[in-house]
Amino acid sequence: MSSTIYQASIPVFIRTLNNLGAFFEKAVAHAESAKFDVDVLLNARLYPDMHPLWRQIRIATDTATGVAARLAGQEPPVLGHEAVTVEALKARIAAAIAYLETLEAGQLEGAEGKAIEVKRHDKTVTWVGRDYLFNYGLPNVFFHVTTAYGILRHNGVPLGKRDFLGS
Repeated sequence: MSSTIYQASIPVFIRTLNNLGAFFEKAVAHAESAKFDVDVLLNARLYPDMHPLWRQIRIATDTATGVAARLAGQEPPVLGHEAVTVEALKARIAAAIAYLETLEAGQLEGAEGKAIEVKRHDKTVTWVGRDYLFNYGLPNVFFHVTTAYGILRHNGVPLGKRDFLGS
């Protein structure tokens, strides 16, 4: 089962974040060619009570690396790159992918049944590894990457399903 946990997490997170990086690059190029300030996109949101694009990228990268680290029995990495700039967001995506690429299948051996504790504000939530990945990690990463895609598409960035799925 652990190779399944590895295969269902690490390569999926890497691919998804690579795709996020690629359509973020397209968004920057779109802003430049249309001659508008890219900060418009960084701060765009689908609805006033939703997080803006830059926050969607932060949450997606933090979730992917945090889930992977906990499944591997490690502390989640601190990605840094907290500035809200194109360069910082690109660096954050690259750092997340670089971290994920360091993980090997053997590091997730037995993770499906491992108790995973996550501190949330004022409480600690305990998950079984399998449930943590399939019921929290994957859906959360996909939610925030999909929302980032939706924000960009809504703002005229020429993206399609292939951009989301990758090659």
